[in-house]
Amino acid sequence: MQNADSINAKIEAVKRDFVSGDWEQKYEKIIEYGKAWPGLEDSLKIEDLKVKGCQSQVWIKADVDPVKKTVIFRGDSDAIIVKGLVAIVLKIYSNETPETIMKTEPIFLKDMGFDSGLSPSRTNGLYSMIKQIKYYATAFQYLLSK
Repeated sequence: MQNADSINAKIEAVKRDFVSGDWEQKYEKIIEYGKAWPGLEDSLKIEDLKVKGCQSQVWIKADVDPVKKTVIFRGDSDAIIVKGLVAIVLKIYSNETPETIMKTEPIFLKDMGFDSGLSPSRTNGLYSMIKQIKYYATAFQYLLSK
């Protein structure tokens, strides 16, 4: 069973990638995350999986691992910087229990300066992704409790 230590370790690893450097370097790092992220196959880029509130197109697919009782996220975007942001948040929240996902607030985004360094529309989109992730976690918590 996953615990808070697992998600905190992932948060710290990602934060280390963004501790230093100016915003040009941070954007390059975000783009690297996006290029390394597998994304979604086109058949999953459907309206039902689209995140509302994102200026770019963003899709998030959530599945449950019934054995580990964790949520596995996959996602994609049609914009490379946004795909990097998708990769960052899904890397952190994926493979965690619904309880851990719901308890883990996205304070790490502020710690990395994303709330002030990104454009307002990207910041809003990022928080829309978090809202969608927590929505899935809530649904799966109910499903796994049965």
